[in-house]
Amino acid sequence: MPNHGELPELAARVLQPGFAGTTAPDWVRRWLGEGLGGVALFARNVESPAQVAALTAQLRAERPDVLVAIDEEAGDVTRFESRLGSSRPGNLALGAIDDVRLTEEVAHDLGCDLANAGITLDYAPDTDVNSNAANPVIGVRAFGAEAQLVARHSAAFVRGLQSAGVAACAKHFPGHGDTSVDSHHDVPLIDRDRAQLEECELVPFRAAIAAGVRVVMTGHLLVPAYDAELPATLSRPILTGLLREELGFDGLIVTDGIEMQAVRRRYGLAGATVRALAAGVDAICVGGDHADEQTAALLRDAIVAAVRSGELPEERLRSAAARVRRLGEWTTATQTATGARAVADSTPEVTVLSHTASVGFDAARRAVRVTATADGAGRLPVDGPAHVVEFAPPRNIAIGAETPWGLGAPLDDLLPGTTSVRLTEDDLGADPVATVLDGSAGRPLVLVVRDVHRHAWLADVLGAVLARRPDAVVVEMGVPETVLGAVHIATYGATRACGRAAAELIAGTRVPAPAPQPLAA
Repeated sequence: MPNHGELPELAARVLQPGFAGTTAPDWVRRWLGEGLGGVALFARNVESPAQVAALTAQLRAERPDVLVAIDEEAGDVTRFESRLGSSRPGNLALGAIDDVRLTEEVAHDLGCDLANAGITLDYAPDTDVNSNAANPVIGVRAFGAEAQLVARHSAAFVRGLQSAGVAACAKHFPGHGDTSVDSHHDVPLIDRDRAQLEECELVPFRAAIAAGVRVVMTGHLLVPAYDAELPATLSRPILTGLLREELGFDGLIVTDGIEMQAVRRRYGLAGATVRALAAGVDAICVGGDHADEQTAALLRDAIVAAVRSGELPEERLRSAAARVRRLGEWTTATQTATGARAVADSTPEVTVLSHTASVGFDAARRAVRVTATADGAGRLPVDGPAHVVEFAPPRNIAIGAETPWGLGAPLDDLLPGTTSVRLTEDDLGADPVATVLDGSAGRPLVLVVRDVHRHAWLADVLGAVLARRPDAVVVEMGVPETVLGAVHIATYGATRACGRAAAELIAGTRVPAPAPQPLAA
């Protein structure tokens, strides 16, 4: 006879809710004692490595094998370093360098930082092939636009991260690269046949699975080649048929944020959750926007009701809960073996991070590419303090809260007296060129852009400004699809490390990377 008395505990086991605050709320601690299998940390939960270690220690006190997840891509999308910007260059820069050993080293370095703070699951790497340059949500988060390149670096990232005892997560299955729609807002359509998907989107996921990736995250994507009705997160043909049976993945399947409009608008939070589990998902990520006990209770109760009504087979729920438990056992055993668990438990006595800070900064320096016309030869380094204009496009919602980016601060550090301004499209006014050039007279001019190819207004303004100031240096901190100006610098990302690398090149100065951040004051 089924033991329905266990259902609330099993239902809680498959949830990975978010919460507010930098300490564990009472409700989360209580739920961990009642079966909750994991939590998801966001930028709002992070102040410092020491604080995160103290937070995760609170969680482990209630459940030693709790899965503590974070969306830390070590690039433009960063939660662990959201207050400063990432000290690593991000996926597109690593793909531009195309040194798999370096990618593995950067991922291992990241994994050590996360493990030492008690984090056990990282929603990374982004395994998408950014084959559509107009993609509004992937871009620099991908290793590149070529399937085999993305595959080899995805596998390297998985190996590096997991060697530190942090479970890697290949996302967004079966591939979010060939879309011009952001699944945070609507359902993207991947209009490719099975042969095309096999030649492109699925290649990196096969490589990640072969590398032993422990987790795969679903994409809220409509892929008619496999399911014409349901997005991948809710599709049994995609998750069970393709991912489990055809690709042979036996690890944990976790959803992208279940509150994203691509699934929530039509099915609701509870409906999407139940459908995802029935399709083959093992864990539900929620709490980016709904970080409260009421939402967690809503989902838990919906799962229990679905089992009791027969909508969700109890065996499917038990299988999902078992995979959550097995992943918790693996992370606990691995982090204990590496010594990371002892480091996390010793806070605040431990004073510094274990990683070598120069790894990420050196990688960012290797990624920088300069394109110069004959007129631009000899213009680097610039002569004296510069004026920096940073053009801010609409924010990528995947990045979350705005993290520090740009060249104004790092260039002023290297060339004291450098001035800077950040402008949105709305700031340009009736005379955009005059607005941009204000304050630049007699100074080298540096124009900083992100994904200029996706924003017509930015391309227009940049062209007009360059006609007036052809000596200006253009720095592209997004995807360098369009090259403009006599001197063009591509950083392949807008992280703190990328900004520092470009600033050093412009100033003609290379200085040691900043020291590791302290775990405790």
